[in-house]
Amino acid sequence: MDPSPALPVGRQQGRTFFADLIRQTLHEAQAQGWTEWWWCDADFADWPLGERAVVESLTAWASSGRRLHLLAKDYRSVQVLHARFVRWRVMWDHLIEVRACPAASEQDFPSAMWTPNWVFQRTDRARSVVLCSDGAQERQLLQQSLREWWARSTPAFPASVLGL
Repeated sequence: MDPSPALPVGRQQGRTFFADLIRQTLHEAQAQGWTEWWWCDADFADWPLGERAVVESLTAWASSGRRLHLLAKDYRSVQVLHARFVRWRVMWDHLIEVRACPAASEQDFPSAMWTPNWVFQRTDRARSVVLCSDGAQERQLLQQSLREWWARSTPAFPASVLGL
């Protein structure tokens, strides 16, 4: 599928832009039927994952054969700030692989999203500076970087906790 003209390319900045970018990308994932994507952030605190519209977009995207990879330093912020997303994650656990790199440095840990035809990397969390691209080289380099982080990670943020 071709990248959507709705998804920006180039350098962008701002907290509002970043939150809108997440919402817009979730809508595009459903509209374009992406079968795989990767989300990576130290804690996902700045992502609008707790919003009803975001969870509705994720639900519209979710179907058989889809895969979402989540990678974080830790998920405490997700559990505290994004209750709707946590409930969604429980329901759609079979589509999601979740891992963490708790020993990683927050400064070195990527904040990014990879999709089959578009990516973004947040290069400055404090100012929400985001580099967006639909270029094949950028997608390949980001995917390689995320896979390297994934290889150093461990399973995390289980959908349910079973105790004896």
